[in-house]
Amino acid sequence: MAERKPTKSKSLPKGAAKKPVKKTTGTTAGKAALKAVRRSAVSSAGRGGEGSGPKKTGSRKPATRNGSKPRKKTERSRRSRFFLGTLKWSVIAGIWGAVALSVVVAWYAYDLPDINKLDVPARKASVTLTDADGREITTYGDIYGDPLRLADVPPYLVQAIVATEDRRFFGHLGFDPVALVRAVVANVRAGRVRQGGSTLTQQLAKNVFLKPDRTLRRKVQELLLAFWLEANFTKEQIFTLYINRVYLGSGTFGVDAAARRYFGKSARNVSLHEAAVLAGLLKAPSRYSPLRSRKAAEDRARVVLGTMVAAGFLDPPTAKRAAAQRLRLAAGTKRSNAARYFTDWALERVAGFAGRRGIDLIVRTTMDARLQRLAEQRLRATLAKNGKARRVSQAALVSMSPDGAVRALVGGRDYGTSQYNRAFQAQRQPGSAFKLFVYLAAMENGLTPDDQFIDGPLRIGKWKPRNYGGTFLGSVTMREAAARSINTVAVQVSERVGRGKVIDAARRLGITSPLKSHPSLALGASEVSLVELTAAYGVIANGGVAVWPHGISEIRERGGRVLYRRTDGAAAQVVDPVAVQRVNDLLRAVVSWGSGKAANLNRPAAGKTGTSQDFRDAWFVGYTGELVTGVWMGNDDNSSMKRVTGGSLPARLWRDFMIPALDGVAARPLAPIVQVPSPSGAGDKADRASPVPWWRRGGSSETTDQEYNKGD
Repeated sequence: MAERKPTKSKSLPKGAAKKPVKKTTGTTAGKAALKAVRRSAVSSAGRGGEGSGPKKTGSRKPATRNGSKPRKKTERSRRSRFFLGTLKWSVIAGIWGAVALSVVVAWYAYDLPDINKLDVPARKASVTLTDADGREITTYGDIYGDPLRLADVPPYLVQAIVATEDRRFFGHLGFDPVALVRAVVANVRAGRVRQGGSTLTQQLAKNVFLKPDRTLRRKVQELLLAFWLEANFTKEQIFTLYINRVYLGSGTFGVDAAARRYFGKSARNVSLHEAAVLAGLLKAPSRYSPLRSRKAAEDRARVVLGTMVAAGFLDPPTAKRAAAQRLRLAAGTKRSNAARYFTDWALERVAGFAGRRGIDLIVRTTMDARLQRLAEQRLRATLAKNGKARRVSQAALVSMSPDGAVRALVGGRDYGTSQYNRAFQAQRQPGSAFKLFVYLAAMENGLTPDDQFIDGPLRIGKWKPRNYGGTFLGSVTMREAAARSINTVAVQVSERVGRGKVIDAARRLGITSPLKSHPSLALGASEVSLVELTAAYGVIANGGVAVWPHGISEIRERGGRVLYRRTDGAAAQVVDPVAVQRVNDLLRAVVSWGSGKAANLNRPAAGKTGTSQDFRDAWFVGYTGELVTGVWMGNDDNSSMKRVTGGSLPARLWRDFMIPALDGVAARPLAPIVQVPSPSGAGDKADRASPVPWWRRGGSSETTDQEYNKGD
């Protein structure tokens, strides 16, 4: 049988679609496969890719099974894939974001404070100081009033705080994005920080748990704690905690403590105007404190009343009437800053008597309020009148009773400008005021006020002491040498008695500062404080009994229990009464006719002038039977004054203070003094004929007290 040759199939025209061959026979599975191929071809053509389906052969587009266009289906497919991709990456980003947020929260939360101690306020114990009569002077530390509930305070106090600090407090969950955006916009417009976006809950978290550091860590922790507070407490509880803990200036924490401090009443009873003042303190407690500026407090209260009107809590007429009221402060709250020099000095000694206790204390001091005010006024007046012309910028004054109880202490011209206490912190050269110890050592070692010395050129090694003006008087008594503040005689006395005995006399009278054993010791080359030098003169004023300067008479707890009370025990006699009488003789001559005659009170008084080299320090320390007072003048930079000696401005300030201080007080005599003979060279005919003794007419307070400490 011949083999049959295959016939060649005719090729289709170019571009014509190949028609499927219709089979008359086949199975159902074959039909399904065919349909699958067709669908695959159509799908492949729609994608434009290469596949198992037939290729395009022309511009004609194959029709799909349902007759729809391929482009629309492609767009739906793309959108579907985009949506699924976006959803997938969103989920992934959300997961990683949650992980990152958890890490950040853990990082800032690991050192959060113990939130279980919310009910235990962390506070410093307060110390209230009173004067000798029990009137309050000032309070240091933290002051808390009664713990109040929300129902205890007037509604307008709550409204004033909410309107001022957090108008949406009762609606947010601890964080107010609206307030934050509003604060940011206001600050950007103003070009500086004018508003804050913190809620009351955030402020409570900061006040109770955190430090006021302006750091990102503190802000994040503040927000975390705010969320915790909102989750664990009601709004009423949060607000109650806030008003009992918030700082309102002058050491007060909570609205009740502030109301008692400023208005002398509980926060339960404050008026609308007083409530506005308290709410106004929240922005800047120190700036708007009524104790600092009544006007600033009243102006701020008007702003608060305006915000209450804007919030719908007040009608304008009511706010206007409240704003017109005059602020009335509690009695005794307005005091001079200068008294702070005294209270700072007294406060440093509280721990030594009562220990460091975490309880509120009331300390009764020895301060006489009248003398304190008088000292402040006279010191400022003297500097205002003469300070600029004489180039003296600072002064200090200490006044105490002869037993050492400090009645007044002013450590500088203005406490608000400088808190440096020149009365007990400054160490300055006392000049001739130190000669008290030189002459005391002489009296204790057999010398008398009438013993003669030669005022002339003197050399000790390479050191030469000189008198003011370089002049010498020749033979003089020790009385005249002390009265005229003659340097050469003081050095001779010190060297004759022995510097060791001079230093011993100073120690017995209470000088604790270091003293150099140099010939210039007699001229006050070693530095001392005004408090210790004044107390040393007090030993002579009280007849030779030891003096310890003190400013505290009693310390008790706020509940009344006495922790310390000063009692007058047996006092040690540190100077022989005969030596006291002889030193009184010398120092009375200084005030009567010598270098300190500008301090004459026309009543028994004694004292000594002192001027350091180049007029850097000027002193006058003196006493009567009732008061011992010391005055220092100079400049903090140790620059020279314009010829200010101890016998000039300091002596006049001493007199200006002592005369009104002793007004109405009966004069006490000093220790009896020996008979005063006429010193050498004073008994000429003119003096004998004059009805006024020569010692009442001689000496110059301006030119006889300059000290020369060359070679020290």
